[in-house]
Amino acid sequence: MIDFRSDTVTKPSKAMRDVMYHAPVGDDVYGDDASVNQLESYARERFNVAAALFCSSGTQANLLALMAHCERGDEYICGQQAHNYKFEGGGAAVLGSIQPQPIENEADGTLCFTKIAAAIKPDDSHFAKTRLVSLENTIGGKVIGLDYLAAAREFVNQHNLALHLDGARAFNAAAELKVDITAITEYFDSVSICLSKGLGAPVGSLLLGSQAFIAKARRWRKVLGGGMRQAGMLAAAGQYALEHNVTRLADDHANARYLAQQLSNVAGFTVNMANTTNMVYASCAPSINLTQLAADLKAQGILFSPSKQLRLVTHLDVTREDIDTFINALTAHI
Repeated sequence: MIDFRSDTVTKPSKAMRDVMYHAPVGDDVYGDDASVNQLESYARERFNVAAALFCSSGTQANLLALMAHCERGDEYICGQQAHNYKFEGGGAAVLGSIQPQPIENEADGTLCFTKIAAAIKPDDSHFAKTRLVSLENTIGGKVIGLDYLAAAREFVNQHNLALHLDGARAFNAAAELKVDITAITEYFDSVSICLSKGLGAPVGSLLLGSQAFIAKARRWRKVLGGGMRQAGMLAAAGQYALEHNVTRLADDHANARYLAQQLSNVAGFTVNMANTTNMVYASCAPSINLTQLAADLKAQGILFSPSKQLRLVTHLDVTREDIDTFINALTAHI
């Protein structure tokens, strides 16, 4: 199958599977899994942080971050389009008793500091206590620049708030900005990094932060059922992904630009050419039935998700030839 639904559909390569097969394992809850310990040690050095925690998913890593930063009845500020607000089941409120305060994202994906400041609650028993600002990079395929991140750090310092990064695709942002990942993560008190999207690991995310923060998050991970036993095979895949699949993200971005250009030549599709990284967004003419089109192309071995706005995602299992196959099949059905 040629799968454009998401970069979460990537499959481990043979080399990654070999590393997983030979990974030494132990009981991670006891701290005995050598491969998990190695990944967390590697992450501390790679991201220049005091501590790291291997988590089962990005959703779990983000929830642990919110619960480690905030107490019951506290509040975090994020964007209306933030994944940890819109797409993670309301976990902060349901499981953490933490109130989200979303504000509208700007067109470039950032949050307006004036609007954030207006949303910060006064020190009054009527209100939840504002503790944290959560940003996402990339967000909807858009890259948040370093100047904004530096300004965000200064802003939270002025308001005595913590700053979290949902960095599910932070390596995509770094690839597009042509900087090392630490040029992005250095501004944040905590960072979640997904290993199972463009980096190609089958499972897992990292949560990064101070030793005290990660100790608190580790306890919450156990409470939430995330204490894993012989998780070393998954951790080994994650470390392989970090060591081998970062620089190639630029290929996904180049393929996305190629896909956008080719799709813009297909009648009935209007492509948002402003997007970078590995996501292509397009609107289509009312005469095009995307649901039927998706069903027709699925029968030909091509997958995409029909919705009001078409989103196509490139990743390590999508080649330039796959894109040509998709465009030809699409053209034949229009």
